[in-house]
Amino acid sequence: MTAELSSPIATDAALPQGQETRSSYLAILKSSVLIGGSTALTLFIGAVRTKLMAVVLGPAGFGLMGVYTSIADLARTLAEMGINSSGVRQIAESVGSGDAARVARTVAVLRRVAIVLGTLGAALLILLAWPISHLTFGSGAQAGALALLSGAVFLRLVSDGQGALLQGMRRIGDMARIGVLGALLGTIASVPIVYALGRDGVALALVAIAGGSALVSWWYVRAIPLPAALPELTASAVRKEVVSLLGLGMAFMASGFLMMGASYVVRMLLVRHDGLATAGLYQAAWTIGGLYVGFVLQAMGTDFYPRLVAAAKDDAECCRLVNEQAQVSLLLAGCGVMATLTCAPWIFKLLYSGDFEAGTGVLRWIVLGMAMRVVTWPLGYILVAKGAQTLFVAADTAWAVVNIALTWLGVHLYGLAGAGMAFFGAYVLHLMIVYPLARRLAGFRWSATNLRTGVLFVAAIGTVFTGFEFLEPTVSMTLGLVVTAASALWSVHALRSLVAPARVPRRLSWLLKFGKDAR
Repeated sequence: MTAELSSPIATDAALPQGQETRSSYLAILKSSVLIGGSTALTLFIGAVRTKLMAVVLGPAGFGLMGVYTSIADLARTLAEMGINSSGVRQIAESVGSGDAARVARTVAVLRRVAIVLGTLGAALLILLAWPISHLTFGSGAQAGALALLSGAVFLRLVSDGQGALLQGMRRIGDMARIGVLGALLGTIASVPIVYALGRDGVALALVAIAGGSALVSWWYVRAIPLPAALPELTASAVRKEVVSLLGLGMAFMASGFLMMGASYVVRMLLVRHDGLATAGLYQAAWTIGGLYVGFVLQAMGTDFYPRLVAAAKDDAECCRLVNEQAQVSLLLAGCGVMATLTCAPWIFKLLYSGDFEAGTGVLRWIVLGMAMRVVTWPLGYILVAKGAQTLFVAADTAWAVVNIALTWLGVHLYGLAGAGMAFFGAYVLHLMIVYPLARRLAGFRWSATNLRTGVLFVAAIGTVFTGFEFLEPTVSMTLGLVVTAASALWSVHALRSLVAPARVPRRLSWLLKFGKDAR
């Protein structure tokens, strides 16, 4: 376990500057490929599940599932109180101290707090099921299904608490396996439920999916070597751990609540304005829009965040890590964004059915917003690493308010596409907020390389997007494919220049075409 817990930053400290930078890029690329690969398998399994459910449920039923998911996510975020993210930091610090008893105490308290909060969150959703049903759907008809979702809330909190333990110990391989196996188990359990019960089985299917993740995460966590005898959990020791978990977690909870709350309000506006079918198209577009970008963001949150926390007191190191992460993220995500823009109609038919193709327009705006998210998220991590909770929450509050306000306006003016425009506009504003804050806290500036890369991808993505707005379908499709292929080749070339070929593991050599050199 020692090798698994070693920090890339500490390992590189004795290296010359050029080798240190290449080693850092390699660490970013390895974690991105590992988490990205597992995320790809997870999303593939999820895509199969989504395809089957979309065929059975249709746009309206799929919209219902999207609304249920938003409500469950919102309840989970409130009940969790940020202990998932704060738990990662607590456990990482405990592991770094080398005190086995402290590690065991932190783990024990985290597990118990997760169960308690999960129980409270489930009970709260049961109590509020009727008013939430009236607020969302205009009647109490869905109150029973919403109460059933309390099971998903409880299971997700338990699973998240176990995930925090794995991430804090940087057991990235186990996290990757949990994602894949949990998705597989959830699919096996949920699809038959929807097939047998139709819309009436949607809530139960979501509980089954959460149960699959909880079961698999428990299986892997139980294998982590901890002291056989736990230290005595005195009232003062428990209180200290809980206060530390919740104190830092409140900022994460507020941020998560704002994100999930905005997502819920957007879907509620669509349901109230155009009905469940339109909400289903938006949910489908949202899912597709985050498919590829999700690989990059998942890796960023899993490995980059602990590394940045370790370097938070060193502004120069902090800025270097952010620029390196941003550069790799742009190179990995840029061509994927363009491919999604280009192949949107085909993706809808492949993952859903022809009934969902009407969501192509909103998807393209959502994809632009996802591209902005790749740019803004590394900057947001600076605020978290520096402990600037108030600024972090303020930035997310501004994003949520603007997203909701623009959605309300956009839906009334442009229909479904207006919701996608609002998502993109909110992230443009978010970048304008977090970049000055990162400058203030850490003296951050984009590197010249990142500025050039950003300008190139903005031009390429803008070309593809405007092509579909103003050119004939055949011409715009050809243009999109050409630009996407050229960008992908350039990204591979740029990634090759960042990493020394001799240090690339064989399992990664295919990505950068290092096969011959590696052998």
